[in-house]
Amino acid sequence: MQIPSQPQVNGTSTSNMPQPNTNSSSTGSTMSQQNLNQIVIDYLNKKGYSRTEAMLRAESSNQDVSRASPIATTAKDPSLDLYDGFDAMGKYVDDALDIYKPELQRLLWPTFVHAFLDLIRKDFTASGSRFMDTFKKKFSAEHSEDIRSLEHISLRPHVDNNNVARLYLNNKYRLSITKPAYSYIIQFLESTGAKTKRIVGILTEHINFKFVDRAANERFTLAAILAKGSDDQELPEEDEGIPGHHPGSTYVGNESNLERVLKRMKLGKRPMDPDLESDVRADILQLDAKDPPPPGGQSLLDTHEEINIKQEPDEEAPTAAEVPLPPSTAADVIMEVQKIRENRDRFKIESRTGGIGPGVSVCMFTFHNTFDSITCLDFSGDNSLVAAGTSESYIRVWSLDGKGIPTPHARNTANTNPPANSRRLVGHSGPVYAVSFAPSRSPPPDSDPPSTNGWLLSSSADSTIRLWSLDLFQQIVVYKAHHGPVWDLAWGPFSHYFVSAGHDKTARLWSTDHIRPLRLFAGHEEGVDVVAFHPNSAYVFTASADRTVRMWAVSNGQPVRMFTGHTASVTALACSPSGKMLASADDAGWILLWDLAPGRLLKRMRGHVKGGIWSLGFSVESTVLVSGGADATVRVWDVAGPAKDPASSAKPGVGVAAGDTGPKLDGVATVQPGTVAATAAAAASTSAVTAGTAAGGGVGVGVGVGKRRGKDAVVTADQISAFPTKKTPVYKVRFTGMNLVVAGGAYMP
Repeated sequence: MQIPSQPQVNGTSTSNMPQPNTNSSSTGSTMSQQNLNQIVIDYLNKKGYSRTEAMLRAESSNQDVSRASPIATTAKDPSLDLYDGFDAMGKYVDDALDIYKPELQRLLWPTFVHAFLDLIRKDFTASGSRFMDTFKKKFSAEHSEDIRSLEHISLRPHVDNNNVARLYLNNKYRLSITKPAYSYIIQFLESTGAKTKRIVGILTEHINFKFVDRAANERFTLAAILAKGSDDQELPEEDEGIPGHHPGSTYVGNESNLERVLKRMKLGKRPMDPDLESDVRADILQLDAKDPPPPGGQSLLDTHEEINIKQEPDEEAPTAAEVPLPPSTAADVIMEVQKIRENRDRFKIESRTGGIGPGVSVCMFTFHNTFDSITCLDFSGDNSLVAAGTSESYIRVWSLDGKGIPTPHARNTANTNPPANSRRLVGHSGPVYAVSFAPSRSPPPDSDPPSTNGWLLSSSADSTIRLWSLDLFQQIVVYKAHHGPVWDLAWGPFSHYFVSAGHDKTARLWSTDHIRPLRLFAGHEEGVDVVAFHPNSAYVFTASADRTVRMWAVSNGQPVRMFTGHTASVTALACSPSGKMLASADDAGWILLWDLAPGRLLKRMRGHVKGGIWSLGFSVESTVLVSGGADATVRVWDVAGPAKDPASSAKPGVGVAAGDTGPKLDGVATVQPGTVAATAAAAASTSAVTAGTAAGGGVGVGVGVGKRRGKDAVVTADQISAFPTKKTPVYKVRFTGMNLVVAGGAYMP
């Protein structure tokens, strides 16, 4: 047997295998291994693999460690460097020169957010939680909403599923800063070495600095620093922050160099058309001559000058060319005159005086025997009619005073039967989700025409919007454009435009003289549930199940503001008559009050228990807000005096549970049923409308009935009073021109 001349490994001769270089020195081999280790370590550091880098360093430090022995990780935890680095940066900023401190303090917030997200994304869960708990108090006053959303993140998948975290990671935080202040902080970070190395990386990767001259920015002048009070909260610049997030930006792209995303808005009162103003002035002069005001009283002409002619110097109003309207009619003159009359004679509601809220009266209309078929309600502006949409696809219109509803067609026939007190409108082929009366006012008894209320809009699951004549009680127009159910609609303040909200994630602007929509508002990630108009008709508000509220310009269909902060689907919207504030409510029972110009949250209010808030309304003065919802209560809120810390204003243990009447609330008797105002025969049932009134002022937050306490019964100090109903969820609330609250709902036995 012949033996191979060379040993074999797995049947292969070792002569063909590479042999070790026996001529190389052991020192050269060692140096080569060190160079290779350093190359790998640099690569891992560049890619951010901190834990792998630490393990490789530990193993490379002792090459004689047995393969069977565990790796000794003696390197310092890299998360400690980030923690210590941010702590050192915060202390340095707190001790900085006063001329630099205002700018540098704004640098801490984005650094804090990205440092926290960096720890979580690298699986340092315990370090991330410790980091958040230690430093979040520093930012709770100005960024409470973001902290509330971020503090529950503990795992890497949580980051991907959190909307706020994605906004910060996908967009650079824009910050205005002067060059001396920037050099001041960078020199410190570079001098501290490895401890702040990751902090420098965050500033480079996630912050887009906009360098400004000190003289060009009034916030950084010495006079501004000296004038700033210690308790005042300085608002960020319009071009500062995350695009598409705060404060009110609608831009959601990744162009970090985009400047001044907050567009200037025209929130002032729309000037009256000259021809209309001339006709209105002539009418009120006649009324003043016929019925002069008492000594010391205000005339209609004085009121007209005050509310229609005088403008605030800082308010800019839209022009007629931006939002064109048709020529005025006699009905428009009558309505404007009645607005002036109501404004002069109204019950004036002021803000709190000495902690005591204003007295507010509520008239509640209850629908009986509905068998849970009513889906929506609306009251006419002249307080003469109420319309209810049903799940059986028809609409029922009642007279609020119980009298018959005459029509021109009925007066021209020989029918001697008295007119019915309700009318049924049939045309939809699916459940009716929204009804809306055209704006109208109660004219004087001797006026001609006797009423300015002539139109009703309705929307349905059949994807259509229908316009009904209240003179003929017939369908006039069918508007089609939405794909899917149309959830809500609202008339514009001048009865020419209206807006609709659909399941197809869009809202659409219409005019009564066009069969197709004029504008398409697209941008929500879920279906649009609620819509509302600005009082000057230049803007439209939309709210969606994606928990955002957006503001759109009617003139070009572009978004101008986006409001984020709700934790549940937004279910109600109302813009103040002053045009400066917006109230939004959600399914969780929270009401958020927004300042439109800067797009910032003013305060959060809570009082309704879970089940959703379905309707909101402002008083004529924009000082009081009223709400109604599924908890069967009508609640009155103080708008003035924004809370500095919304989270701390909630007080437990006060509230009214659904279905409880309670003996008294704020010292005011609860709503009791009154006289039957109207009875309507439906297809298979009979519905009765019961009207009752309650008046109240109330002190503080009210008294609960004791059945629901704890988290579901939290009431903030902004609540003035609450009016419980008897098992009647409140579908609609509205302030009349005389500051009386009208509310309606269906009794649920």
